[in-house]
Amino acid sequence: MRQVALAKTPAPFTTDGCSGGLSAAWHSVAAYWPRFANDHKEQPPFEPCCVSHDRAYHEAGSTRGASESYDARLAADRELQACVIATGESRSAELAIRYGVAEEQVKEAYALLAGSMYYSVRFGGGPCSGLGWRWGYGFDQCWSDN
Repeated sequence: MRQVALAKTPAPFTTDGCSGGLSAAWHSVAAYWPRFANDHKEQPPFEPCCVSHDRAYHEAGSTRGASESYDARLAADRELQACVIATGESRSAELAIRYGVAEEQVKEAYALLAGSMYYSVRFGGGPCSGLGWRWGYGFDQCWSDN
């Protein structure tokens, strides 16, 4: 096997919001409970975190070497986790009042979501898998038998 040279221009950027069905599941819940959708401004509040993460994955963080790439992917995954936690912290007071729970419960829910998202992308987003949403998915496949 040999490593294939990266394409001069990556494939166009695409995103499904939050992978693993999170955005799709959110929209299903929102369709069933309109108040829920209204409470969260008609979209998953953490979705911008996921789109930023997808952008980092698209171009493999503009890295070229394996070690540099590993570090950049780890940083992107940690940034996703931190962004989701920060989203929960910024909305905790409002949501606590709206749902009649303690702010700490809102923060804990977002922290749990952020943790599960982190582990999902660490496990499922590896490079050169041939799947969309892998690290470097904007470039040609990494390996060839030629």
